[in-house]
Amino acid sequence: MLFNSFQFLIFFPVVVLIYFFVPQKMKNIWLLITSYYFYMSWDAKYIFLILFVTAVSYIGGIAMDKTNGKQKKIILAVGIIITFSVLFFFKYFNLAIGYLNYALNFLHIKVIENSFNYALPVGISFFTFQAVGYMIDVYRGNVPAERNGLQYALFIAFFPQLVAGPIERSENLLLQIKMMHSFDYEKVKNGLFLMLWGFFLKLVIADRAAIIVNTVYGDYGTYGGCYIIVATILFAFQIYCDFCGYSTIARGAAMVMGFELMENFKSPYLAKNVADFWRRWHISLSGWFKDYMYIPMGGNRKGKIRKYINLLVVFATSGLWHGASMSYVVWGALNGLYQIVGDVTKPIRKKLQGNRQSIGGTVWSGVITFILVDFAWLFFRAESMGSAVEILKSMTENYNPWIFFDGSLYELGLGQNSFWVMIWAIALLMIVDVFHYKNIHLYSILQKQGVFFKSFFVTLLLYAIIMLGVYGVDYDTSTFIYFAF
Repeated sequence: MLFNSFQFLIFFPVVVLIYFFVPQKMKNIWLLITSYYFYMSWDAKYIFLILFVTAVSYIGGIAMDKTNGKQKKIILAVGIIITFSVLFFFKYFNLAIGYLNYALNFLHIKVIENSFNYALPVGISFFTFQAVGYMIDVYRGNVPAERNGLQYALFIAFFPQLVAGPIERSENLLLQIKMMHSFDYEKVKNGLFLMLWGFFLKLVIADRAAIIVNTVYGDYGTYGGCYIIVATILFAFQIYCDFCGYSTIARGAAMVMGFELMENFKSPYLAKNVADFWRRWHISLSGWFKDYMYIPMGGNRKGKIRKYINLLVVFATSGLWHGASMSYVVWGALNGLYQIVGDVTKPIRKKLQGNRQSIGGTVWSGVITFILVDFAWLFFRAESMGSAVEILKSMTENYNPWIFFDGSLYELGLGQNSFWVMIWAIALLMIVDVFHYKNIHLYSILQKQGVFFKSFFVTLLLYAIIMLGVYGVDYDTSTFIYFAF
């Protein structure tokens, strides 16, 4: 069930209305039932996966709470191995068989036939990471093991953030699940506004940009040179508005029911360097890798060389988390490499850039960071590593800057009017992000205005979503990009 579907438009109000009318002791039961229904709406048989992961991590947490020392460490290791085995089997098995067969060919050994062709379960990377994070937290003593199986099951399956995050921590979401929730007008109002903004990002910007991106990347032999540059820049905004849009809708939906999910994005394209970008992009995943992988590996505590190795390993692994392809690994490794080069050249850059707090220094740092991040996105968007190499060739071998002036950009699936709607919508996004970057929340300012102005603004946003969103019989309702991970 997609957030941007008619089914969800019926599902969500029904869930909320019943949630606020049922007795307090029934609220979590109702949310768990509806969360499982939400997940099963894609493929009912995969409910057994989430139940299995829930059972393993729940039992593992209780078992660790009753032991200590070596036994506790063994239980954690077994729990992590079992949980990640589920992820490996569905997401990386085919990749592993492919590389194994590649190696066997050199030894003239008959290749292994692969008959595994199950579709990747939606959200598997998210709920497995959330379960593993919980087990590690119990092992470290950060949280006590949860004894209430229903509350723990809801922590893993809570429908707003189940399939694409944010990846919540037990000390945040599990604690809120234990609390009493009643109707709160302010939270409902704020949550609905967040959902509106998320739909705007998804339907007006992301799905509009996707049309051009898919056209160019789907036929990069024809659309080379500046077409690829434009499409890659637009992909940066497509994936941002798609994923941030989902996270914003998820936060809003949770807030309507009284839950506060963590903020997953904070003006990432205004970052001054790549390390800063990753403190602002997919914050829940970045934090997960930092706390559960980078720091246990030694972090920056064991010298520069070890720090750089740790960075490269963590970001390459982050790339692999996104997909079973070398192009994702290269994308992740590039982001790690950027940070290593940035750290090594920091003294030189300080001398060359002068006052980085000046407007010129800030803009220059932001532009360079965006170019580096956007170049890496090319590998993320490419279908494979081979495709990425061919796209780079097509981009560099074709010289066609005239496309910016002869109207060619209006022939990539979007007409002139729709193209400029996208550009103005991106401009609005960046204005909002500038205020967010400075910790000024425009919604708080809007709240202080009169009823007429607030109503006008909300109506305008609704109009943009309904009238300017990408719909129609010729449009295949776009799923959220991160559902594939």
